[in-house]
Amino acid sequence: MPKLIILGTASAVPDREHETTHLAVISESCKLLIDTGSNPTVRLKQAGLDPLELTDLLLTHFHPDHVSGVPALLMNSWLLGRKERLTIHGLEDTLSRIEKTMELYEWASWPNFFPVSMNALPGEELMRAIASPDLCVFTSPVCHMIPAIGLKIESPMSGRVIAYSCDTEPCEQVVRLAAGADILIHEATGTSLGHSSAAQAGEAARQAGAKALYLIHYPTGDFDPAPLVEEAQREFPGPVTLTRDFMEVDF
Repeated sequence: MPKLIILGTASAVPDREHETTHLAVISESCKLLIDTGSNPTVRLKQAGLDPLELTDLLLTHFHPDHVSGVPALLMNSWLLGRKERLTIHGLEDTLSRIEKTMELYEWASWPNFFPVSMNALPGEELMRAIASPDLCVFTSPVCHMIPAIGLKIESPMSGRVIAYSCDTEPCEQVVRLAAGADILIHEATGTSLGHSSAAQAGEAARQAGAKALYLIHYPTGDFDPAPLVEEAQREFPGPVTLTRDFMEVDF
């Protein structure tokens, strides 16, 4: 049965206990990394995952706290002897910037580099990005400062659905993406440009009819995130969980 592993929970500024927000979804046929922290190879190994077994990397948008680890992941995988193809999914805006970044590192000259495929996703709602026998991933545009996508992750075997808002202001796209989801993982950065508060996350979960709400991408450091749960509960009647780094969620 697929499982989701929370590799990081912090908003843009991490601390010792919280890496920036990124996730892994692991099934028999698909090993998917969603965004990257500062050192993906180390983080994956800490979670008991082999970075060389990744089949797919999905990038939600081109902000440093979500993509800064991509060059290190690609270089480390190459140096560790990866031979298998890696498919990188994302909006054209995101992938073109990743390719420009890697060109600065002159990755075309790295000898015996493993094959990489770029899968440019259309910026339309509920587009199928990944389809495997035991995992389906759909994407929808959300309302952030730059082009960004949220995700709907579905297990065909169990029928369970986990939705992920990514970084976003409150928007109808997230509500439709998470309609009837077993879990909505929603950011709780606070009320600011391109982001949502915990109360707004709770409202989105209620409007979507989600069964449970998990809060992620929250401020850390001197900020105490515990009250975010009560804030979300004022808008959402279902269970609310504050995510923690290395938390596992089964499908």
